[in-house]
Amino acid sequence: MSFDSQQPRPSEGATTDATALLLSGAALTDGRRVDVRLAGGRIEAVGTAGSLPVHGARVDLAGYLLLPAPAEPHAHADTALGADAPGPVPHTPDEVQRRATEAALLQLGHGATALRAHVRIGDVQGLGALEAVLQARRSLLGLVDLTAVALPGRLTGAAGAEGLALLRDAVSMGAAVVGGRPALDPDPAGHVEAVLAVAAEHGRPVDLHTDGDDPARLARWAAMAGGLRPGVAIGPCAALGRLPADVAARAADGLAAAGVSVVCLPQGGCAGSDVRGTAPVRLLRSAGVRVAAGGGALRDAANPVGRGDPLEAAFLLASQEGLRPEEAYAAVGEEARRAMGLPAVRVEAGFPAELLAVRGERLAGVLSLAYSRIVVHRGRVVARTSAVREYCDSAAALDLPRQHHPRP
Repeated sequence: MSFDSQQPRPSEGATTDATALLLSGAALTDGRRVDVRLAGGRIEAVGTAGSLPVHGARVDLAGYLLLPAPAEPHAHADTALGADAPGPVPHTPDEVQRRATEAALLQLGHGATALRAHVRIGDVQGLGALEAVLQARRSLLGLVDLTAVALPGRLTGAAGAEGLALLRDAVSMGAAVVGGRPALDPDPAGHVEAVLAVAAEHGRPVDLHTDGDDPARLARWAAMAGGLRPGVAIGPCAALGRLPADVAARAADGLAAAGVSVVCLPQGGCAGSDVRGTAPVRLLRSAGVRVAAGGGALRDAANPVGRGDPLEAAFLLASQEGLRPEEAYAAVGEEARRAMGLPAVRVEAGFPAELLAVRGERLAGVLSLAYSRIVVHRGRVVARTSAVREYCDSAAALDLPRQHHPRP
């Protein structure tokens, strides 16, 4: 989807750059109003509003708050949108690819320019669902970055030999992350060891899927994984929130010492999770654990109304968990990108041009009413969502605006 034809042309006589884009008059979280020039997929310059010349296309962001784009660290692409099926959910490769593509575009429209999709391997599907998601990934190049987590079943003992071979095949096929579901294995510690071994063989990050209902075991897994590079994420760990505070605090200390990231799911559970709710975010943060937030289920059997919206996840962290808006947004932005091993993004020259503009002036208001959005990926506008609010005539003859446009 391209919006180039909707963007004003550069002024006469200006030197043009096919990759250049000027975002003009945007508000930043520190209160400044700025122009931001993008070129070659990066932020080239940031200046006071009206100070940067137009070298290419221009997008007027007066009335918008400009933010580093969020990322989605915990999606389930193979089951997404399954709740919309009129009967049993089909899992043919074509159907999985269609739903994974549609789900990725929905999440992109919300603002997430990078997605990590957990995909089950084994059982009757073998590697079919993974192959379908990887095909969706290829079709979405240039719109959104989609990476796949190979999520195996049993990996230990004679019965796990096939699963272990399948996991290695999945990585060779293109799974960028080695996943694990220790609770599904009769030997959870052996399962984690197998996951770490495959990840080390191929130089891949690890993402362990667990409710965290056994804090001692969780801390032990974290210690086992802590030295692995390029990185380890564990989540959603919702069961930690149901434990006595002192027990959860000891587990949090172990997670912090291991240096792993915890990915919580404020919007609800997901496939393979038996516990609703979210991890004890404030307790984890106070212990020094890096906490990111993801969307989890997107309208599938685990959550038929899941939105996969990072701004809703941040809203819930602020409204339900007591985080400041800046902390809540960092969980879906900076910390999510860090958990996924992605480069940092700031609205500063030299950083990747992965940006989200939301109509509003302050972060708290944006998290409350995130209606109109403009998404920038690799330096170009890849998605727009426009919302118009109208009111009927009033006997009070109030001068109600069609849509509020704050002045620059």
